[in-house]
Amino acid sequence: MTGSAPHRPAVPSATYRLQFSQDTTFADAVQLLPYLDALGVGALYASPLLESGAGSNHGYDVVDPTRVSAERGGEEGRRALVAAVRERGLQFVLDIVPNHVGVEGAKANPWWWDVLAHGRSSQYASYFDIDWDAGPVLLPILDADEERALKELALSDDRSELRYYEHAFPVAPGTGDAGSAQEVHERQHYRLVSWKRGAAELTYRRFFDVSTLAALRVEIPEVFEATHREVLRWVDAGEVDGIRVDHPDGLSDPGGYTRRLRAAIGPDRWLLVEKILGIGEELPSSWPVNGTSGYEALREIQGVFVDPGGGGLLTQFTAEHVGHKESLHAAEHAARREVADTILAAEVRRIAEACLSEPSISTALVPVPEAAQSTDEEPGETADRVRTAVAELLCAFPVYRSYLPEGRSALETAVSVARTHRPDLDDVLRAIRSAMLAEPQGLLATRVQQTSGMVMAKGVEDTTFYRWNRFVALNEVGGDPSRFGVSPTEFHRAMAAREASWPATMTTLSTHDTKRSEDVRARLAVIAEIPGEWIERMRHWAAAHPLPDRSLELLAWQNLVGAWPISAERFAGYLSKASKEAKLVTSHVEPVAEVDEAIAAWSEQVLADSELVAEIEEFVARISAPGWSNSLGQKLLQIAGPGVPDVYQGTELFEYSLVDPDNRRPVDWAQRRQLLAGLDEGQLPDVDASGAAKLLVTASALRLRRYRPEVFTGYRPIHAEGPAADHAIAFARSASLVAVATRLPLGLAARGGWDDTVLPLPEGATDWYDVISGAAVDGSAPSLAGVLERYPVALLVRPA
Repeated sequence: MTGSAPHRPAVPSATYRLQFSQDTTFADAVQLLPYLDALGVGALYASPLLESGAGSNHGYDVVDPTRVSAERGGEEGRRALVAAVRERGLQFVLDIVPNHVGVEGAKANPWWWDVLAHGRSSQYASYFDIDWDAGPVLLPILDADEERALKELALSDDRSELRYYEHAFPVAPGTGDAGSAQEVHERQHYRLVSWKRGAAELTYRRFFDVSTLAALRVEIPEVFEATHREVLRWVDAGEVDGIRVDHPDGLSDPGGYTRRLRAAIGPDRWLLVEKILGIGEELPSSWPVNGTSGYEALREIQGVFVDPGGGGLLTQFTAEHVGHKESLHAAEHAARREVADTILAAEVRRIAEACLSEPSISTALVPVPEAAQSTDEEPGETADRVRTAVAELLCAFPVYRSYLPEGRSALETAVSVARTHRPDLDDVLRAIRSAMLAEPQGLLATRVQQTSGMVMAKGVEDTTFYRWNRFVALNEVGGDPSRFGVSPTEFHRAMAAREASWPATMTTLSTHDTKRSEDVRARLAVIAEIPGEWIERMRHWAAAHPLPDRSLELLAWQNLVGAWPISAERFAGYLSKASKEAKLVTSHVEPVAEVDEAIAAWSEQVLADSELVAEIEEFVARISAPGWSNSLGQKLLQIAGPGVPDVYQGTELFEYSLVDPDNRRPVDWAQRRQLLAGLDEGQLPDVDASGAAKLLVTASALRLRRYRPEVFTGYRPIHAEGPAADHAIAFARSASLVAVATRLPLGLAARGGWDDTVLPLPEGATDWYDVISGAAVDGSAPSLAGVLERYPVALLVRPA
């Protein structure tokens, strides 16, 4: 990222992300604060706290933005938590969700309930992005057999509600006095339909393909005020120091939203957006924010621990195993077209209708050749061409979306790529482009830009990243799996740019949305150093226990060793989700029973094979120690590097989780308290499975950031000198702080260690010591064998 950030607020030294739920309440967090304070964090970073769906373990399904979650502790509990945070001298950062609300339980959401009851005349009708001209609101909640399901509708005793099993819906005033439940249903402002119809026929905008999350129109001042009133009350009371905005790309005008929010919270609050940047992409310069939630830093930091030399063999093996060679670009385009034509068909249809209502587009279209048309067929033929052109355009954006007039280059690239794929649609694509540029704030431009991000997210993150499985450690949010690792040069360039342009942005290694935890990726990175060994093992294992899809086998075996040890139940849950996301042999929308059964049984069958389990354990033992080295290196570079580091709950120890809900399992806080107490008594733990060494690195770096912020300024690479120099990655943040980590540890061991490699330190000073091990540093160009004798990382500092 480049550009200049706005007025710089008082940002925290570091944040600690907590996932609040009925199982982790405000009262629980109050009890955790002494531990988090001792760990060295500067702020508690809370998941969404407004009233959400019953039992929600994430909070992104807000059902009532006007009040705090009762399950999490209510208003009294929230105030007690804020008071406890302030008593510790910490800051409070809040995640908010402006794009959508939860509507799975209609009665729990008073705005949605009112809209269903009163239709277009509801006082909240304009709050939601509903196509009222399309007729009653379609609610896709019935069973696949819609006709049979409708027969199961019932009325409440007072005839004020329609019931379908546990679902309840309002009966509009004056429509329920007579008739059967089915007849009353036909009089409502909504229609209950099969869940299968949602993808193609839905008449309201939603979060991606999730019909139970209805999108809001926060671009309307009244809606912005209503949805933000409670959170802004907390801000005005001085109870919130920073805000992270969830999914801004879903909004009709993200830039306008951030400007309105910045005006509401003032210049001194920290403001971040969950913007997934492509490689080389920059935040729009008009957004008055302090940065992103940090996925670009995740790619850069993790990538520097991946050996680029392993890419060739793994590429060859992948093609051999799946039976064909496919580029990532081709895989992404195919997946994006698939989701545009299936689960997001309703959104594509809506954009196509907007195109056909644009006079400039309808008059610009080249007539269909006479031989292929008749008077009756021409309108349908034109509509099909427009729908296809829209789908191709949405699939061709090089980044999530543009923000016209900003990001025009992304639109131009998308049009060019779409024309290359479908030259026969040139006239339609040119007409859509012209209409969007003529009215960059118009309905068509708004719809296209909102939806291109949906197609990218569902087609790439949630489809391709489960299909294109050469090396799954790289298949991460914000990542580019076609780029096999990050060179030290690229790493340093990115870190320096962050410090120069966005010093207050967040950085992260694990989140509630990552496909696998930082430690799983760090362990898998070792495979890139020994691809031949891995390939030999996996060939044997896959032959012994095949899966219904060869690509899924690549995904399964890598994740199994990455997360090992893992229970059959946990891994079966993961593999079931992964296979459905991949959409190759089964899917959420079109499940295949025999395939699902085979996948569900696979984990238990593998873990029951004692001989194979012994082989897995032998291989995991081979890569675990170097994986720990990578984990410690990632953590140190993140915390010591530019930006504001976030620690996702529990990841101060080695933590081997896969995608949600696996990464939201309970954290063993007692274990972490006990280990931290031991460190504070002077223990220097070994690097082992307990994770105490990672806790030591984390706490040492966090505490230094919090209590000596002046040394975390500036950035410059520090280059090791000697035969093993390529195995060190180091930087200085000032003339008084240097961070150094080991990279490619197996290669380092194979060459016999550091030998006489040295690390020249800034200004030739000789008064350095390592805050992690407590050891003094020998001279101004110390031997790396000495600096990294105790641990594979060091955080060197000079006395204040």
